[in-house]
Amino acid sequence: MDYEYAPLRLPPNVDRMTATAQLAIQAEFSGWELARVRLFRDGTRQVVLRRRVVNQSQPGLSY
Repeated sequence: MDYEYAPLRLPPNVDRMTATAQLAIQAEFSGWELARVRLFRDGTRQVVLRRRVVNQSQPGLSY
């Protein structure tokens, strides 16, 4: 399976509940899922979202 990735960086002033709500909205309406979260000492979160790449075939010719 092929995935596309979207890296995000959340500043330290964003609390955990707000970050969870933002990521849930992205998952619900855009099809993203959580791939990785890194929490740094300064409180910054580095989040990587992923979703499957959908290969849509070209429509065939009609005669």
